[in-house]
Amino acid sequence: MAHKALKQKKEEEPVDPKKQDQLEADMDSMHVLPLSIVPLQTPGLRRARLIKNVRLESVVELFNDIGGGSGQIDTTELASTFGWPKSGQHPDERMIAALSELHSFDVYSLRIQLRKLGIQVEQSNRLKLSEKKCQELMQYMNVFTLPLLRQIYDNVESGVDNMDQLVKKYSSPDKREALENLKLMANKLHIELQEVPNFIEEYADIYLSIAYGKDCLNSLIPQILLFEESMEELKENYELRNDVRLMRSIDFIKDSITDVTASVVSRFESFDRSSESMWDNITAESFTHVKKSIRSHHVSVGAILCGLSVKMNGWQHNLSAGRGLVRRADFVRSDMMQGMEKINQIEDIVQKQQQSAPTWESFTIEKTS
Repeated sequence: MAHKALKQKKEEEPVDPKKQDQLEADMDSMHVLPLSIVPLQTPGLRRARLIKNVRLESVVELFNDIGGGSGQIDTTELASTFGWPKSGQHPDERMIAALSELHSFDVYSLRIQLRKLGIQVEQSNRLKLSEKKCQELMQYMNVFTLPLLRQIYDNVESGVDNMDQLVKKYSSPDKREALENLKLMANKLHIELQEVPNFIEEYADIYLSIAYGKDCLNSLIPQILLFEESMEELKENYELRNDVRLMRSIDFIKDSITDVTASVVSRFESFDRSSESMWDNITAESFTHVKKSIRSHHVSVGAILCGLSVKMNGWQHNLSAGRGLVRRADFVRSDMMQGMEKINQIEDIVQKQQQSAPTWESFTIEKTS
């Protein structure tokens, strides 16, 4: 009885609001993986985070205090830090090594990549965006939800304007009304009655993932434009414009960013077109085809957006630090250049696979050097 009471007390222990807010912010991020969600044995490591630094290297952040800096260590130093055997056989060391090879830590890429690695998340419901982020993304959802609503409800007096209202329709407290709405949807979508809830859940999730990517891209565009302006300032500077290495670095970075950004924009446009054509004859099969097409790009799109986000955030931090042009130039030659080839290699893989598999068959991003 005492054991049961203790267990119940532990389960009812209130969650620290600050820790919960931080966890949700981490899960909404593309470049942060809170290690509390994966099954690690080392307590000190479970309180840490795996993050991408500006060079797109995965490092373990043991602490991050406002005004106190960030305590980061390389993943190769974990054994000596935590006293693990030098043989490299500690399970936590192997798991961190595998996780550090991932190109993005966004929830949609993690769902795919963790499954491939055979890593079970402590709580499956952790691999989702926060409620706050989902609400922010609703502005992008109309283009995907309105066709579904029109397909099911032919008249404007249905009382349904968004996905939340649609879900309430088939989960109505009035069992007779809920059943009628389920039958209506099943008939319109040519699926079995019991398949409707799963269809709606998958439909909402797949298009929320696109909304998440578009939101990240839209946040990046002004940062990229500001970065390009800053590069022109460096190129026009009398002391720096004769620095051949710097000029080559600037051109390489700008060209790389332009190419991969255009590629991501093109893929989002393709998602929109395939979604529109799906509604010409919507069935469970046609939706499954579009769903597989979109999910096959989760990892590559996430990797590119994560890389660009980290690079632009690094540059913004450099500008806010008030460093002069010479120090900015040093930052471009080192930190900004380091890791750019990884983004290019990911894009090269995508282009080759699209040429060989125009139907968007699933693919795997291989480890880049």
